Amino acid sequence: MYSKEELLQGLSSRTVGKKLFVFDSIDSTNICAKTLAEAGIEDGAVVFAEHQTAGRGRNGRTWLSEPASNLLFSVVFRAPLPKEQTVFLTFYSAVAVTQAVESMIGKSVECKWPNDLLLSGKKFCGILLESSFQQAFPAYSVIGIGVNVNQKTFDDEVGKRVTSLSVELGEDLDRRELFQAIIAHLDRLSGDVRAGNFKGIMKTWNSRCAMFGKPVTVTSPHATFSGKAIGLSADGGLMIETQEGTSTVYAGDVSVLQ
Repeated sequence: MYSKEELLQGLSSRTVGKKLFVFDSIDSTNICAKTLAEAGIEDGAVVFAEHQTAGRGRNGRTWLSEPASNLLFSVVFRAPLPKEQTVFLTFYSAVAVTQAVESMIGKSVECKWPNDLLLSGKKFCGILLESSFQQAFPAYSVIGIGVNVNQKTFDDEVGKRVTSLSVELGEDLDRRELFQAIIAHLDRLSGDVRAGNFKGIMKTWNSRCAMFGKPVTVTSPHATFSGKAIGLSADGGLMIETQEGTSTVYAGDVSVLQ
């Protein structure tokens, strides 16, 4: 189990991570971060936990994680972004994690719409974005990040599509070093984000997305359909080319067909 002092030692941040809350066990880092944000906690505050009893993914799914094996944390983000730009905070977070992981393991990481990171075609990281709005601007956003680092075993069904960095590398990683690398990249990129400049971030994300040009099946809250993924729309939706024309989806699960 890491202490707050261990996680902060040697970490130099302008904003992200300057305020850090560390828990051995908590229901959900996102729930805690939202509570802190409602109470006025500062921009860039991070909630870190060694274990979550009620970790969540998208669409209310459960995020299961072995205690003291992975990275589970949430970042409070305050920026005067127009409501329609908040979706890009997911891509920003994905790029930061991707760059941090690649710097440590020397392997390319794949970005998968809308919020997953993959190694060898399997998910090792998920991102959960939740925002609270005041009229057209967010009062705050909370970015939840879960990275499977040193977990070795998964449920049989989950194991078909999920992996960890240690499984892929054949050795354990220093979780503290990886956490600090992710925070450093989040902090470095945050200036552009606060300025509403996502051009470089989206260029990097797109270059790591392997699904474009491939047949996919999309299961959204309202329908399931198939087509070819052709790119992202200007507002972060996934564009699918079907026999009826081009459709853009903003939520759903995407399966890439072989």
